[in-house]
Formats: sequence, structure tokens, C-alpha cells
Amino acid sequence: MIFRQSLRRDLNSVAGVMFATLFTILVTTSLIRFLNRATSDRIASSDILPLIAFNAIGFIPVLLVLTVFLSVLMVLARAWRDSEMVIWFASGQSLTAWIRPVMMFVLPYAAVVAAVTFVLSPWANQQIAELRERFNQREDVSMVAPGQFRESTSSNRVFFVESMSPDKSTVSNVFVVQHNGPRMVVVASRGGHVKIEENGDRFLVLEDGRRYDGTWGTPEYSLMEFLRYGVRLDPKPVNTQIESVRGMATPDLMQLSSPAARGELAYRVGLPISVFVIALLAIPLSFVNPRLGSSVNLVIGVLIYFTYSNLNSVVRSWITQEKLSFGVGVWLTHALVLGLALYMFRKRLTLPRFSFSKLVARLRGGKTA
Repeated sequence: MIFRQSLRRDLNSVAGVMFATLFTILVTTSLIRFLNRATSDRIASSDILPLIAFNAIGFIPVLLVLTVFLSVLMVLARAWRDSEMVIWFASGQSLTAWIRPVMMFVLPYAAVVAAVTFVLSPWANQQIAELRERFNQREDVSMVAPGQFRESTSSNRVFFVESMSPDKSTVSNVFVVQHNGPRMVVVASRGGHVKIEENGDRFLVLEDGRRYDGTWGTPEYSLMEFLRYGVRLDPKPVNTQIESVRGMATPDLMQLSSPAARGELAYRVGLPISVFVIALLAIPLSFVNPRLGSSVNLVIGVLIYFTYSNLNSVVRSWITQEKLSFGVGVWLTHALVLGLALYMFRKRLTLPRFSFSKLVARLRGGKTA
């Protein structure tokens, strides 16, 4: 009982530090990535913090699986290095006796992984999709930045303004290029402003400028000078019903029979299972060979984990592409890793155990000799 309490305390301590470290790295890398996207105008600056939060929620299950695996691996590897395993085996215990306390440690983490995977993660993915959808459907005038060329969401207009008022209601020295098939329209004006009609229609009104209209590569051009030139801003309505399966609630996902839904469901079901499978693999994998060094098993374990994680993603893609059935894909990778764990258990159990009585007998024999 004392040994199990000590093991549970060590595992929880290492897991806390490990998860905090991994979560900090995730948030930092997400901040850098989203700031880079904001500077290149691929996301709105006001959406950076919500995107980081929703992105972190989506990655919590993966981080917890990695945290459990590394925690079990590091704690048991230390037991091998500090010869605690020698005492364990000398007391008549087997390596399989570690399974129960390790699984008891894994159980609450698996419950959290299941809750986040089935409930919170789909909600976070839906929020991310809605933010991106809203940004992609923004009005062309909202994309204008002083001193920069900006392309519209429809990719047929390019805007340039020299300056803008603090409230972004008026602009000065406007240059607009629009392509309509082979025809090109160039509009240049001294200024402009946004006008909202009583019915809610929005217009970009340009003042005191010229409009060039013609076919590229031909002399057929027309020139028109204007005092006021209005362009209707007719943005597409925001679609809040995101059809992506990654943003669908799990009960709704289970009712669908499409390949994409089956692949996503197999991935969600596999995450809680992988917590138990990868923790079971960590027990025999923690064996430390003094001749190879104390970090070799950690490197091998990380490689196995990332291979396991990538295979789960590959299986999801195969089910989505109908290259693999749901009934096979939902257990395929877990069965492979579980088979590897059982093989390593068998290999470790067939090793000659350390016997304290034999060691004493050898020492006495050496002295008498």
C-alpha cells in the first residue's frame, strides 16, 4: 500500500510538470503562428486570443496522452536506474504487478480525455471554423490598410489607399483594380467614404476620380471622369452551420454514415483507448540497459508514440477515403501497439531475474574460495 501511494504520488508529480511544460510550449507556438497569420492578413487581429484558447482545447487530449506516456516511462525508468526494480523482483513480485497501479493512475486522465474529445473539442473546432468563416466573409472595405495593397475575398479586386481616418469611415487617394474576365477596370479617386442606406445596404462612395475600362492587351479602353462613384458592398451572409465533421457534436456524428463522419468517430473513440494502451506499453519499455545509456528508452518511446499518433491520423484519412472500413480501422492501430506491449512484457519476463539469495551465495563462495 505504501509503495503504491508513493508510485501514485511520483506519477502525478511528474505528470503535472510534464503537462504544464507541454501546454506552455503549445500556447507559445500557437501565439507565434497566429501572430504570423495576423500580420499577413489571414486572420483578424481580434481573433488571436480566441483562436489560441480554442486551439488549446482541441489539443488537450493529445497532450494528456503524451503526458501519461512520458510520466509512466520516466518514473519507471528511474526505478530501474535506482535499483528499485531489483528490490521489487527480490521480494517475489513480477513486472506485471505494475499494471494495476499504473492503470489506476491512468483512469482519471482517460476520463478527462474522453470528456474533452467527445464534448469540448468538437465545440472548440466549431468555434474556430466560425471565426474563420466570418473572417473570410468580411467586407472588402474592411480589408483596406493604409499604404498596403490588399486583395478582396473574391480575388478579383485589389485595393490601395494612401491614408485613412481614425474611425475608418473615410479614405484618401484610393486606387482600385477589378478584373471581370478579360476586361479590367481601374478606378482612381482623391477620396471616399462608406455610406449606409436606410435599408441597410452599404456603398463605398468614391469622389473626384477617373474610371478606366477596357480589355487587357487591346487599345479598346474608355475613360470616364466622375464626381461621385458608388460601389455596392454586398457581402455574403455568414454561414453559422459549419458542416465540418470535426465541429459536429458526437451524438450527431454517430447518426451519420458518411466516410468523413466514420473516420472522425474512429479517431475520437481511439483517443481514450490510446491512453491505456500507451501507458501499458510504457511499463516494459522503461527498462534501462546500463550499456546503452539511460535516455535510449526515452528516445525510442517518443518515436513509438509519434508513430502511433500519426498512424491514428492515417487510419482516419483511410476511413474518410473509404480505403479502410470503420470496423477494422477503429481498433487496428491500438491492436498493433497492444501486441507490441504484450511482446515486450513477454521479453522482459523471460529475462533471468535477480535473486538476492543467489548473490549472497556467490559472495560467500568467493570469500571462502
